[in-house]
Amino acid sequence: MTEQTATGTAAGTPATAPRTPTPVDEVAETHFRSMLDLSPALRVEVGAPGREDELDDFSPGGWAARDDLAARTLSALEAAESASRAAGTFDETDAVTAHALRERLGLEREIHAIGADASQLDVIASPVQAVRDFFDLVPTASAEDWEANASRLRAVSQALAGHRESLLEARAGGRIPARTQVEAVIAQAQAAAEAGGHFDRFVAGAADSPDADRISAGLRAELTDAAHSARTAYSRFASFLHEQMLPEARADDAVGREEYALHSRTFLGTTVDLDETYEWGLEQLASIDAEQQEIAAELYPGSSVTETMRRLDADPLRRIHGLDGLRRWMQETADEATAALAGTHFDIPDEVRTIECMVLEDGTGGIYYTPPTSDFSRPGRMWWSVPSGVESFATWQERTTVYHEGVPGHHLQLGATVMREDRLNAWRRQGIWVSGHGEGWALYAERLMDELGFLADPGDRFGMLDSQRLRAARVCVDIGVHCRKQAPSSVGGGVWDREKAWAFLTENVAMEHSFLDFELKRYLGWPGQAPSYSVGQRIWQQIREEVRTREEAAGRAFSLRDFHSRALGLGSVGLSTLQKALVEGF
Repeated sequence: MTEQTATGTAAGTPATAPRTPTPVDEVAETHFRSMLDLSPALRVEVGAPGREDELDDFSPGGWAARDDLAARTLSALEAAESASRAAGTFDETDAVTAHALRERLGLEREIHAIGADASQLDVIASPVQAVRDFFDLVPTASAEDWEANASRLRAVSQALAGHRESLLEARAGGRIPARTQVEAVIAQAQAAAEAGGHFDRFVAGAADSPDADRISAGLRAELTDAAHSARTAYSRFASFLHEQMLPEARADDAVGREEYALHSRTFLGTTVDLDETYEWGLEQLASIDAEQQEIAAELYPGSSVTETMRRLDADPLRRIHGLDGLRRWMQETADEATAALAGTHFDIPDEVRTIECMVLEDGTGGIYYTPPTSDFSRPGRMWWSVPSGVESFATWQERTTVYHEGVPGHHLQLGATVMREDRLNAWRRQGIWVSGHGEGWALYAERLMDELGFLADPGDRFGMLDSQRLRAARVCVDIGVHCRKQAPSSVGGGVWDREKAWAFLTENVAMEHSFLDFELKRYLGWPGQAPSYSVGQRIWQQIREEVRTREEAAGRAFSLRDFHSRALGLGSVGLSTLQKALVEGF
């Protein structure tokens, strides 16, 4: 049995009647409200007012509060489900919510129990980046917004002080960060502390605010001083890392198989055989290479895959120059995909047909998506954080990226979920994100666009395969390094380590080395996340084929559009929950 989508039988189609909230819904709603109480950043992300003068608490007490919340919610869920079952009111939507809550919060508690939350220090997903990136999302339209932002900038010092306290406590308990991550985060913190850098550029944006005339000279001076305070906090944090964490940082990047299995479950929402998955990654890499060789022979007879990449890069018709040109191309590509897919293979609500493409200069190299606020006052946004000095971009590589981050990828997946207020509780809409589900869907979306003919140009298809090749390669690198497996003979055999991982990536991935260096550091510091893309895609495709087989065995025609609507109607859930809802039934 499958659950109805949030807006009827298909996303964007009016439901016959709103869902009446249940005791299980109320547990989830209460949990989400408590999440908002604990996280001013989440309040900004979803557009909830209040707590404008605070940042998240990254101290040991802050992490303990999150764990206490998870424990209370799981206890309340047990009581609510028992009562609903006894009353005969427990339905499929409740079943999905209960399964997802237990799966997510149970893993959060396991992660907290070993101290892996409070000790997180990496190049992409630790408090150092969370605090900095928070200011990319805060409201900036009014003078009142800028008053709040001055207070938020003042709070940076306290947020980083809490993170410092957690790292010291973790070190005392034996959890020491890897030298690779400490060195890289020092550099990031120093960059954030630079005059004219991230925070100064942020406050300079007040001059371009729609409400700039109401921003007084006094407030402008306060913003300048608050930005200096934030820069100083980052400078002090960089010194703390250099003086107190770097001398004791561990040389080994691996977390080991036992801890890695926990991280893998966290990012996938299901358990996979790590050894089989590693071998599958190697097989995928070989299969993708064969596909690329076929296209290389078609495009440039006699050229290797590597030579084809160079020739595609050199093609002036496949290059974009300048950050403004990149943003315009992203926007045009995203809008064209939305217009073509709406009403055909997907139901796309009107509100979700708008996506805003953003380019950040002097960035880290990451490309990511942020969902809209609940009222769509801030639209869904695709972000490209471009490293300093990078001014030229290859469309053959990046068209598939726009599909990944936009439509039918993250923007459709998350944007439409925000609208499902009449069917999904707030936690299901905005309080849960599972990488294997979300990133697996986005990678599935890339392949789907190829299936649907949007990558008919051989160069663009070559680029999609290049994207898939990267994701397959990092399955091998991530599992290989962190589980200390034997490396392929192509990189010298022996146990995987950072040097072998770099050799493997440079041999198999077409990416500028500044980007690739960041990618490798990300894999080493965020175990289990990188494979969730390819492994999630694999599970999405398996579920689709299982549903197709079931429908056809029952004498019904399989509808891709209906499958997408049913699946996305669940919101972001763990892949075990997705499998149970769409295939096994509750």
